[in-house]
Amino acid sequence: MIDKKLVESVVNEWLADKEYFLVDINVSADDCIVVTIDHADGVWIEDCAELSRYIESRLDRDQEDYELEVGSAGLGQPFRVRRQYEIHIGSPVETQTRDGHKYQGTLVEVSDEGFSMEVEQKVKPEGAKRARKELVQMNFAYNEVAYTKYLIKVK
Repeated sequence: MIDKKLVESVVNEWLADKEYFLVDINVSADDCIVVTIDHADGVWIEDCAELSRYIESRLDRDQEDYELEVGSAGLGQPFRVRRQYEIHIGSPVETQTRDGHKYQGTLVEVSDEGFSMEVEQKVKPEGAKRARKELVQMNFAYNEVAYTKYLIKVK
C-alpha cells in the first residue's frame, strides 16, 4: 500500500514555491490516490496535470501499482482546512452547526479556534412593536460546525 505520508511529502515539495495549498490526500486500500488542492484565485487544470506528473515522477510504479487523481476543491464543497476559510473572508458562506442549525452570512474573521460570520437576523429592540433585521456577528468553533461552504448566489 502507498504511504500517505510519502505522497504528502511529494505534494508539499511541489507546493513549496507556489500559492496553491493542500486541502486533502486520500489513499484507499487499493492504492487509489486522490489529491485535492486549492488556490485563492481558483485552480487551473494545467497545474493539476503538472502536479500529477510531478507525483508520478517521484513514485515507483514498479514497486506499487496505483491510480492517481489530482483535482481542485469544488466551489460548493465544504471547507476542509483553515486556509479555505481565510481566502473566503468577505464572501457569502453557509454554515451548519452539529446540532442542525443553518446560517448564511458573510465570513468576517478566521482564527485558530474558529471563525466569525455576519448574519442577518430579526431582532426586536426593547420597547419596539416588531422585530427588524439587523446584522449580528456570530462566532463558531470549528468543532461545533458540521460544514461551512462558499455560498453560490444565483440572481
